Amino acid sequence: MKILGIGNAIVDVLCKVDDKFLIKNSLTKSTMKLIDETEFKNLLSSLSIENTISGGSVANSIVGLSQLGNDVGFIGKVNDDDLGQKYEDGLQKEKVNFLYSKKKESTPTGTCLILITPDSERTMCTFLGTAGKVSDKDVDSDLIKKAEITFLEGYLWDEGEPKKAFDKAILNSNKVAMSLSDLFCVERHKTQFLDLVKNKLDIIFANEQEILSLLEAKSFNEVISFLKNLNKNFVITRGEKGAIALNKGEIAECVAGKNLNIVDLTGAGDLFAAGYLHGVINNLTTKESLLKGTELSSKIIQKIGARI
Repeated sequence: MKILGIGNAIVDVLCKVDDKFLIKNSLTKSTMKLIDETEFKNLLSSLSIENTISGGSVANSIVGLSQLGNDVGFIGKVNDDDLGQKYEDGLQKEKVNFLYSKKKESTPTGTCLILITPDSERTMCTFLGTAGKVSDKDVDSDLIKKAEITFLEGYLWDEGEPKKAFDKAILNSNKVAMSLSDLFCVERHKTQFLDLVKNKLDIIFANEQEILSLLEAKSFNEVISFLKNLNKNFVITRGEKGAIALNKGEIAECVAGKNLNIVDLTGAGDLFAAGYLHGVINNLTTKESLLKGTELSSKIIQKIGARI
């Protein structure tokens, strides 16, 4: 197996809203908020569902990699309920090896309400459900050892069982890639994430806001200066400014796609990571990998949802 992803197995529920809805419900645009089941149901009660898809950040990337013809797998915790079955079916349809045996749990399968405003920004409200209870027992060391790269998401990181799963994955991996996931996620776990970046990860994906926050840097030039001194592969997306990669000192840049009919930014970073990792495992240059990432992210933002 080329890449094994481990992340939150979340069923995405996509809804269109206006800015007033965000304000009324005290939601910060373009961020992810963790909510409980009651709040999820309350929000959903006044909305019309556009689509329901098997999601989760790393899962989106893994599906993108599969669509490019790569042999990939995913580990994520779901309940043996209706949504859990839909989740598994969704991944199998995309030819992803779903490497988790679901069982009856007291907590339902995780769900993410993706609220799309007219400016195409997405604001996420996530009820983690059983996805947030992934443990080291759910992670098979032998499977990880057989994969060229293990891909993790910052969303997965939490003290307790998820951290044990995270640590076990890193310990048994040949090479580790991770997405910092979200600005609030970085701010919650800044000390731990910085330790991971410096000492345990090989490939790191972040957007400009996330990396500025992580390093507590005042400018992007300050970020570049710091990252140059680390023997890692950093990939930073910068929205309209394109993307930049620092691969063990080598710097490559790529401009953003032009004249795009942007509909929904959901999954832009996930699909960018898929394109870049496709380049890594298929021996493309750093610049070619950036271009592949940009190609996939440009496609996904011109449609609703995170599936090409």
